[in-house]
Amino acid sequence: MAEPLPPTRSRIPGSGLAKGLAVTLRTMTKKTVTAQYPDVQPELPPRSRGVIGLFEENCTVCMLCARECPDWCIYIDSHKETVPPAAPGGRERSRNVLDRFAIDFSLCMYCGICIEVCPFDALFWSPEFEYAETDIHELTHERDKLREWMWTVPAPPALDPGAEEPKELAAARKTADKFAAEAATAAEAAEFAAQTAEQAAQPEPSADGTTTGPTTDETTGTTSGTTSDTPEPSKPSDPQDGAS
Repeated sequence: MAEPLPPTRSRIPGSGLAKGLAVTLRTMTKKTVTAQYPDVQPELPPRSRGVIGLFEENCTVCMLCARECPDWCIYIDSHKETVPPAAPGGRERSRNVLDRFAIDFSLCMYCGICIEVCPFDALFWSPEFEYAETDIHELTHERDKLREWMWTVPAPPALDPGAEEPKELAAARKTADKFAAEAATAAEAAEFAAQTAEQAAQPEPSADGTTTGPTTDETTGTTSGTTSDTPEPSKPSDPQDGAS
């Protein structure tokens, strides 16, 4: 057997009207602020959807933005070019070259799907919104006009102090650390080789206290010989020398 429903609270007649009048009274007591546009530009939030800018260098003509656009307001034309091999013996490659990139803002509904699906960050939101035209055909912005909107795209906001480092920066830092470690290892090996060569070039003392020193062979021109660390005994003088 189903349990009986709890009794509903009786609604006071006219309570909705009283709440509406209370909102009106609160608004009437506040000072009216008028935005003096266009003399004073409004302060827009950083994520405002005004117009779309194109960073042409990042576009690979993958056509993903045009295929995902629900309004079909993006027009892209391209052709293929053959790229010579980067190294001798390699094979030629073909790449897409952008000929036309246009967005019809009279059809665009500013959903942002094209910007989200772009895998190479070629499309960006700009907060600029003052591009009204008297002719609807002027609302189709070609790639030159879309490139001009890129200069109005704000810088990305700073990351949270506790946020993770972007994967691109982490990969770049890892590669740089690897190259630095390899360079340090090569420098240590070169220094060790230089020290070893210097030690090998120094003369080694023999067991009787003599040190191998350089002597020049007149026939071959090579240097060899030994030198003694102890002083040689003086040669006795000839008595005939003194008598004379």
